[in-house]
Amino acid sequence: MSHPQRRVLGVDPGLTRCGIGIVEGSIGRPLSLVAVGVILTAADLPLEQRLLQLESELEEWISIHSQDVIAVERVF
Repeated sequence: MSHPQRRVLGVDPGLTRCGIGIVEGSIGRPLSLVAVGVILTAADLPLEQRLLQLESELEEWISIHSQDVIAVERVF
């Protein structure tokens, strides 16, 4: 029985550096790295501008990569 391939957008949240990546694969098969990046915001910008920049770049990743699932790392 074949398992469907899934694409996952992973987010390692951070205000200054937000890690982001896309992997795909299926159960019992190795994952493939599709894309990886970091969203950087300048510490001297006002908070609202930094949050807007994060939102904008995350939305761009979401629209480009057609993921099935989004996973966000829990902040400690």
